[in-house]
Amino acid sequence: MLRLSAPFRHAISRLSFPVMLSMSVAVMLIGRADQNFADHLRGALDDVLAPAYAVIDSPVQAAENGTGALGHLFALNAENAQLREENERLHQWQAVALALAAQNQALQASLHYVPPAAPEDFTSDVVADTGGVYARSVLVTVPPQADGAPPLVGAVAMDGSGVAGRVVEAGSHSARVLLITDINSRIPVSIGASGAQALMAGSNGPNPSLLYWSPGQPPAEGAVVVTSAQGGAFPAGLPVGVVHYDAGNNPVVLPLAGLDTLRLLRLYVYPDNLPVLTPIPHTKPEAAKADHGPTPAPAHAPHRRKH
Repeated sequence: MLRLSAPFRHAISRLSFPVMLSMSVAVMLIGRADQNFADHLRGALDDVLAPAYAVIDSPVQAAENGTGALGHLFALNAENAQLREENERLHQWQAVALALAAQNQALQASLHYVPPAAPEDFTSDVVADTGGVYARSVLVTVPPQADGAPPLVGAVAMDGSGVAGRVVEAGSHSARVLLITDINSRIPVSIGASGAQALMAGSNGPNPSLLYWSPGQPPAEGAVVVTSAQGGAFPAGLPVGVVHYDAGNNPVVLPLAGLDTLRLLRLYVYPDNLPVLTPIPHTKPEAAKADHGPTPAPAHAPHRRKH
């Protein structure tokens, strides 16, 4: 590095101002004498400084117009937000498609299907969430029931999206609905398009658990869960929720019904809420044989010819 002596530096600092002043006066005099000189000088300076201005201005223009690396990052962020929103909508439509596929498969397998009798239904207002004996239950108002009307106990309660619970207690003007998330709730369900059977059990938490599904065939993530007619407690095909695996890798059901914001419930009273069991007489086989003797041959039995 070139080092200047102190006297030389002092001389330069003292001469810089007179030199610059002299150059400025000279430029002013030349500009007075020749009017085009200043224009030519500015043009020459612009030609020299234009490339430098372009290099400095390009990052600013890229940021303003959304081009370059920074603009590309902003565009990717907006595109990712749009893709996440579309993905959520696709998951919802996937659940609808799986439910329709399961319904179509069931209808194709039952070409001679005879639909059951339509249930009686009415809308009830949710007036309280008092808990009481049950941790997850709501109290609803019901209209006065006429004589001979089917009992409300066992009626299925649904909101606009899915099954919310079942009536466990009923009075003259009110009824208590046990929600599907209560620990006392046990509902047989069908999973996915294959209709695999399982048991949905409440846990007093937000999501019921899935129990007793087929060994080696765990429920698929996102599979639609509908009610099953096993046991005769619920009609088949009512929407319940979607399969999800929690942090412990256990299958649970995300309810379709808005159980935390229930305001209105639709109660469906089906003609046959409970299974009809055939009574079996408690008679010992020995006593039955002694009373009736040997069992006679059927009247339509063919006669065998001896050869």
